[in-house]
Amino acid sequence: MAKIYDLNGNAKEEVKLPKVFDTPYRPDVIKKAVLSLQSSKRQAYGSDVLAGKRTSAHYHGLRRYRWSMMGRGMSRMARIHGKVGYLLWRARFVPQAVKGRRAHPPKVEKKWEKKINEKEMMLAIRSALAACCNIELIKKRGHVFDGELPIIFEKEFENLKTTKEVLDVLKKVGIEKELERSKKKKVVAGRGKMRNRKYKKKKGILIVVSKECSLMKAARNLPGVDVLSVEAVDVESLAPGCHAGRLTIFTKPAIEMLDEV
Repeated sequence: MAKIYDLNGNAKEEVKLPKVFDTPYRPDVIKKAVLSLQSSKRQAYGSDVLAGKRTSAHYHGLRRYRWSMMGRGMSRMARIHGKVGYLLWRARFVPQAVKGRRAHPPKVEKKWEKKINEKEMMLAIRSALAACCNIELIKKRGHVFDGELPIIFEKEFENLKTTKEVLDVLKKVGIEKELERSKKKKVVAGRGKMRNRKYKKKKGILIVVSKECSLMKAARNLPGVDVLSVEAVDVESLAPGCHAGRLTIFTKPAIEMLDEV
């Protein structure tokens, strides 16, 4: 059984948790599922197949005539031919030549996506949901919270329209320190500072609602806070960086929908 809180932070009633919260913790399956999701988002890249090969350069090879390359102190490389003297011929096509092709370019046909079975993906989602009720895993992720888990709010929580209202409600259930932790950010090392990703931000709480509502817009300005519907929740949102145990808040209608998972 779990408590359901009203907008004043008081326990209003109790509800029986769905069976999904009894799923054993499987970090190996969760990691496999998260890496599969991340690999599917990776964009394929590679060089043109004919890059560096669109040239008239060619290699004569051994010839018995005077215009052959052999015997002139020139390396056996494909060169551009013309009416100028052989000393002005420039090598092409080979990787070590100026404007030559690349030696080992990335291949476009390489498949980055890592496939996973549907049953494994569903097991990973169930395991990650169950990990949201494990206080040890939540503290191991760095979250600051000492109350009872899971945190469930009544249906009216989805109808909040301003950020101030959401912030006030969250403070009443003891998440004020967690929100302060999520505000902290640090400067990343390296070239990322020049590429519009100067700061590294922390992942805060996840709010799971039953459907699209005004709460999604009201809570988006809170640092580190994500609001998703039950249908949009995936294993990466529950276990960022392959580490399960994200501090998650549910609404009563969302908990009722989890009975079907």
